[in-house]
Amino acid sequence: MAQRPDGAATRYRPDAAPAQQPDGAPVPQLSPDGSPAPQYQQANQAAQQQFLPNGPVPQYQPDGTPVPQPQAPGQQYQPNGTPAQQYSQPQGPGQQYQPDGTPAQQYSQPQGPGQQYQPDGTPAQQYLQPNAPQQYQQPGNYQQGQQPYGQPGWGAQPQGYQPSLDNVPVKRAKKAPGSGWRKAVHHVSGGAINPGMSAEELRLQELVARIRQPVRGDYRIAVLSLKGGVGKTTTTTGLGSIFASIRGDRVIAVDANPDFGTLSQRVAIQTRSTVRDLLLDPAIQRYSDVRRHTSQGSSRLEVLASERDPAASEAFNDEEYRAVARILQRFYNIILTDCGTGLMHSAMSGVLDLAHSLVLISSAAIDGARSAAATLDWLSLHGHDHLVRNAVVVINLPREGSPNVGVQQLREYFLSRCRAVHIIPFDEHLSEGAEIDLHRLHKSTKRAYVELAATVADEFGVHHHRLG
Repeated sequence: MAQRPDGAATRYRPDAAPAQQPDGAPVPQLSPDGSPAPQYQQANQAAQQQFLPNGPVPQYQPDGTPVPQPQAPGQQYQPNGTPAQQYSQPQGPGQQYQPDGTPAQQYSQPQGPGQQYQPDGTPAQQYLQPNAPQQYQQPGNYQQGQQPYGQPGWGAQPQGYQPSLDNVPVKRAKKAPGSGWRKAVHHVSGGAINPGMSAEELRLQELVARIRQPVRGDYRIAVLSLKGGVGKTTTTTGLGSIFASIRGDRVIAVDANPDFGTLSQRVAIQTRSTVRDLLLDPAIQRYSDVRRHTSQGSSRLEVLASERDPAASEAFNDEEYRAVARILQRFYNIILTDCGTGLMHSAMSGVLDLAHSLVLISSAAIDGARSAAATLDWLSLHGHDHLVRNAVVVINLPREGSPNVGVQQLREYFLSRCRAVHIIPFDEHLSEGAEIDLHRLHKSTKRAYVELAATVADEFGVHHHRLG
């Protein structure tokens, strides 16, 4: 309550405008006891601040302390009125600041076109842009820009880049056809027109790849038949000739027939040595020592002949065959054995024990098929069931034209017991009983032997535990 000049007390509402003294200053507000009224201190202070030329009327907290107002556009302050540095505005374009007010170098903007910077503010030379006015060459990089295309180092690469030739694309020329109208077109055009290989040639190429599969150690094949005259020796020579002509390793056929075998007559005779001469030779140290006891045909198939004296051949027993196998497996990759017609003679036991696979020969006749079936039965009953399951049956046709016996029914029977069945057509060259030359075989006959060899070779990749 204020005292008027006449001594009367004047009352003011709290929201009333403050009174002013003659000099323009606000009239102080007093309590009833004459002291300044606390409840009016805020209003008095506001009245005093409204005349400040540099800012608006300040705000006050409940305890009467003023709330500082911003003194500059965008300026933030802490509760105690000090400027808040962490909220400082950028002083330049793109400039960032750390909480302590220092410029944040890691966020510096590029100082030139295409210029990149590392976190410490230094220029990142390894990421030069293509349009940079200056070219740099760092260790391990390639210079960029002004070099002509095709020169070493053309094009910029990241640091540490190592060129490689592993992924360079190569457009390979098509293989020239080997037969038919495709070969004629290729020949007449002088090689300008290459129709490529036919489906038949591609199929033959796939068979050759299967035949050339690598062999671990040596692989032993037993060619067997209980009935004579069904083409057992012919099949041994034909199969071995295909292996020897297509593969690059050594292939040998051994005549284990105790009844005067004729395997050596299917190749050109180059020596009179036999299996017995090989066993009696004390100086077998290298391949050439074995080669002097074998004869080699035009296909590179080598043949080790059996004893020609029937009286002496009976002495060729199980132990001697195993000794021969131990010698041959040191120098040959594929060993074929032309077995005799008897299953009970001594050498047959060693042949079957050491064989990895079995090729069973049958004729397209009822008696030949029954003999082959009896052979499978005997093998299963004498502990060679694994040979029966993986056996390949060969049916030789005895004459031209369609056979009198249903070959398809024979095929289905043997397929129910063995792995595969192949039919070898009649061939006049094979019927001669003399030396076999693959170039003189009919096309279909040679193709049949190639398919037979590919089927047998499918087992080359199987790990065999029989080491002899």
